[in-house]
Amino acid sequence: MTTEKEQAIIQQGFMERMDEDELLNCMRCGFCLPSCPTYIESGYKENHSPRGRIALMKAVADGLIEPDEDVERSLDLCLGCRACEPVCPSGVKYGHLLEEARDIINQNKNHSLPEKAVRKLVFNELFPHQKRMRTAMGLLGFYQRSGLQSFARKSGMLKWLPENLATMEKVLPNVPTMKEMKNRPTHLSPRDTPKKKAAFFTGCLMDTMFLKTNNASLKLLQLAGCDIVIPENQACCGALHGHSGEKQSAKELAKRNIEAFEKLNVDYIITNAGGCGAFLIDYGHLLKDDPEWEGRARKFSQKLKDISEVLYELDFHLKAKLNLPRQVITYQDSCHLRNVMRTENAPRILLKSINGIEFREMKDADRCCGSAGIYNIVESEMSMQILDHKMIQAKSTDAQTIVTANPGCLLQMKLGIEREGLSGKVKAVHIADLLLEAAGG
Repeated sequence: MTTEKEQAIIQQGFMERMDEDELLNCMRCGFCLPSCPTYIESGYKENHSPRGRIALMKAVADGLIEPDEDVERSLDLCLGCRACEPVCPSGVKYGHLLEEARDIINQNKNHSLPEKAVRKLVFNELFPHQKRMRTAMGLLGFYQRSGLQSFARKSGMLKWLPENLATMEKVLPNVPTMKEMKNRPTHLSPRDTPKKKAAFFTGCLMDTMFLKTNNASLKLLQLAGCDIVIPENQACCGALHGHSGEKQSAKELAKRNIEAFEKLNVDYIITNAGGCGAFLIDYGHLLKDDPEWEGRARKFSQKLKDISEVLYELDFHLKAKLNLPRQVITYQDSCHLRNVMRTENAPRILLKSINGIEFREMKDADRCCGSAGIYNIVESEMSMQILDHKMIQAKSTDAQTIVTANPGCLLQMKLGIEREGLSGKVKAVHIADLLLEAAGG
């Protein structure tokens, strides 16, 4: 609960830092309302819509209302999926406003000691340090391989966890060994004549928990004709920090990544995670107030592409012989890949080029699945409501395989499959893993 003094400081922050022009760009037309999951799932409450949240930000900045718990709750409940942006006739950058508002509140709010400890551990001590990420994932791998996981499940210990966390434990991928996580390449040559030179953004979770998908992505790029550089000194993209009111830490991570990639003479900087890609492509905005870094950030972002776009541009789907056993496949958009990076056609074209499959478009495929980073942990009830809607649409396709392009979406869809009792009948996969399987493994 914020004190009156804290509210006054937060209000001053809104007055000084919120982009007045961007706030005024919102015409209150309501085009965003049908695209907002929290507006729909909350029973059409205006304060849980993009239009309503912008109105709250503007009212706080104008001194008309105080930044009380209701305002903070409205902003916290937002998924940050940015589905409102493509449909906005005024082009309001809602995501930028949301991140700024959350940062102002977080930096001027007195957190409890446990919350301070958790935030320090996650944002300062873990995600910025890849070696520590490997160690943490190594402990998870030990839990999975040592028999502890089997014991925990048989003994009923997992029943003490919240229901969604207990289910999440079941769908976590098998974590690679420490040796596999440490033994990473820095350069890979194409399988045939080089067509393009690319740098690969490995990510933090992608190069540990989802190492298999990173390896699949690199193999696909080799098959497509890419000469690949993998900088060793790259860092976490900073998305988790930027979305959680830790903007300064996000800026520091952005600078580390720009330095790691900017001297490489490459055609592309490639990512295979929609959430990472959307934050990386926004580095120019993140560092807009820093004259030394803004130009460098925009040059970095200009080269950024999702792996599906690169494979499509290099005609991978036309030249590779892609085959899979007969099955129905559907695709769940990564919100940030579609709404921020504006990549929606390339993944579908690649999937439709696979022989033996029938592609069926899912209704509301562009609607958020409810993962949204750590949203499915901190806002479990709303996340599960959104996931339940998604699973209704997924089941209506009768698909045996649900494909997505972001690790959070992948885990969320696996969680939905488990909750619906469809394990063994339906699977969720990352598009890179499926394409490599179709190309012969």
